[in-house]
Amino acid sequence: MRDLGPDVVLDNPAFIHETALIYGKIFIGEGASLWPYVVIRSEMHEVRIGRRTNIQDFVMIHVGNETPTIIGDNCSITHHCTIHGAEIGDNCLIGINATIMDGARIGRNSIVAGHSIVTEGTVIPENSIVAGSPAKVIRSRDSGAANIMNARFYYENARAYAEGDHRVTERETFRQAMAEEMRALATK
Repeated sequence: MRDLGPDVVLDNPAFIHETALIYGKIFIGEGASLWPYVVIRSEMHEVRIGRRTNIQDFVMIHVGNETPTIIGDNCSITHHCTIHGAEIGDNCLIGINATIMDGARIGRNSIVAGHSIVTEGTVIPENSIVAGSPAKVIRSRDSGAANIMNARFYYENARAYAEGDHRVTERETFRQAMAEEMRALATK
């Protein structure tokens, strides 16, 4: 990893790709992963990335003029997303190329469909599926378990990448971890 400024705090992330660029007041939680070409900047306010959250290839995260960016635990921020001064609750999946703008709040256990634009100040309730431009709630459903499974997959994948293993599905530890996660979710 390149040099990190004094305001970047890493709480034992699983994997940070060498091309990730991280500047300003930023906290990256335990087990989190940052994939190729992620850019996170926080010249004011702060950015917080939760535990076991994955920030996938080419994601851009920045703060708003008046708002920090807070991303909860067990989230998947998928390829090419832009998160700008927004808050995303635990166990959310943000679809490919979605944009979440200043002051928007995504409730826990939600999904934002790919290519959606969540406009400034929009509040999405927990357990929602949203889509469109501008994004609107199209269904209510608790997607928390499925989103946690996706985050767990990325966590296991990140651990493998950190060890130089780019074929996670061939690892016995991966299969065991996924089975363990399924059992834990089934008992909730």
